Amino acid sequence: MLRNNILKRCFSSSMTKRVGQEIFEDVKFQVTTYNRPQDLCVTRGHNDILYDDVNGKQFIDFTAGIAVTALGHSNEKIADILSEQARKLVHSSNLYYSAECLELSEKIVDKTKQLQGQFDASRVFLCNSGTEANEAALKFAKKHGIKKHGAKKQGLVAFQNSFHGRTMGALSVTWNAKYRTPFGDLIPNVSFLNINDELTKLQSFLHSNKDQIAGLIIEPVQGEGGVFPVPAEKLIGINQVCKANDIVVIYDEIQCGLGRSGKLWAHSYLPKEAHPDIFTAAKALGNGFPIAATIVNENVNNVLEVGDHGTTYGGNPLGCAVGKYVMDTIGNEQFLAQVNEKSKIFMDRLQKIQAKYPSKIKDVRGLGLMIGAEFSEPPAKVIQKCRENGLLLITAGKTTARFVPPLTISHENIQKGLDIFEKSVAEVYA
Repeated sequence: MLRNNILKRCFSSSMTKRVGQEIFEDVKFQVTTYNRPQDLCVTRGHNDILYDDVNGKQFIDFTAGIAVTALGHSNEKIADILSEQARKLVHSSNLYYSAECLELSEKIVDKTKQLQGQFDASRVFLCNSGTEANEAALKFAKKHGIKKHGAKKQGLVAFQNSFHGRTMGALSVTWNAKYRTPFGDLIPNVSFLNINDELTKLQSFLHSNKDQIAGLIIEPVQGEGGVFPVPAEKLIGINQVCKANDIVVIYDEIQCGLGRSGKLWAHSYLPKEAHPDIFTAAKALGNGFPIAATIVNENVNNVLEVGDHGTTYGGNPLGCAVGKYVMDTIGNEQFLAQVNEKSKIFMDRLQKIQAKYPSKIKDVRGLGLMIGAEFSEPPAKVIQKCRENGLLLITAGKTTARFVPPLTISHENIQKGLDIFEKSVAEVYA
C-alpha cells in the first residue's frame, strides 16, 4: 500500500515538472546516511537509459548503479528468469542443497578457469553483497593463519586508498578515515601499505612481518581510490613474497570483476604466479539483484570446517538463477571483445577531450569499461552540469570522474554521453 501511494504521487499530473514536497515528506522515514540530488527521482530504466518520470527527464547512464547493472537496466531475460524462479522456489536457506546454488558455484569455478582467472579456483561461498564477500575472505584468511601457524599469525594488510566495504571487518581494511574514524576501534592488527612504494619496500615489510600477517587484500583496479589499475609487476612481486611466507592473497574484484576490465576478472590479465588464493565478486553478478561470491582455492578450503561461516540468504535460488545467466553471458569471449571495443571508443574520445583541456583534466586511465578522468580539482560542478544536460556520472576519489556504464551500452549512447560530457566540461570551464 505504501509503495503504491508513493508511485501515485510520483506519477500524478501535478508532479510532471518538478519533484513535489509530498514525495520528499517520505525522506524523513529514512536514516540520514545518503546525500542524493533533490531534483531526481528514478522511476524506471532500459539498458543504458534511466528515466525520471516525475520530472519528465531521461538520462544516459554512465554509472550502472555503481558498476552493478552490467547487462543493462530492466534486462528482459533477467526479469523472465526472476519471474520463473519465483514461481518455483524463492528461499530454503543453507540447511539444504538447492540446484541453483550448486550450479552457480560450479559455473563460477569453471568459467574462471576457462577464461584465465584463478588457475586453482576450487570452492565458492555465496552471500549477498560485496562487503559480505570480503568479510568472508578476511575470516578465511585469518582462520588459515591461525590454524596453520598459531594465534600470532592473524594480522591483515591492505592498501592506502582502498575501499572494501562498510561492515566492521571490511571497514577495518578500508583506507579512508571518514569511513572508519566515526566508529572507534575496529579489527586490530591491520597495516596499510602504499602501492606506489617501490616493490622491494613492500616485499621487505611483508617478509619482516611474515609471522604476524595472515592475509593481504587488494583491488587489482582501485575503484573508490580513483580508478588506478595496479601494475602487473607489483601484483606479481607481492604474490611471490606472500606465497613464500604463507600469507593468503585476496583480490577484491567486487567492482572490477565480471567483464568490467575487459576480461572476466581483472586478474585474468596476470600470469598464474600472480593469481590470488581468494577473490571476491558481487555487483554485476546479480545485475542489481543482491548476490555475491567468495572464491577460494583448496589451500584455503582445507582449513575451513562446518560452522566457520554462514548466511541465511546467501545462495538463494533467485540470486543464483540470475547469476548463472550473468556468468554465461559475460563469460563469453565475444561479449568481452565488445567490452574492449567500447573501451577503446571511450578512451580515444576522453583523451581528445583531455587534450582540449590539459590544465583541467590531468589524466585519463582505466581498464575495459572502468575508466577515470582525473581533474585538477574536484569535478562536482562538471558532474552536476552533466546531470543537468542528461548524463549520469559519479566520482572516484576526490578529483576523478568515473565512467562505469552498462557493458551493454550502445555505441550511439557512448557518443551521445561523451558529447554531453564534453559540453558540460566546456560550460563549467568557459
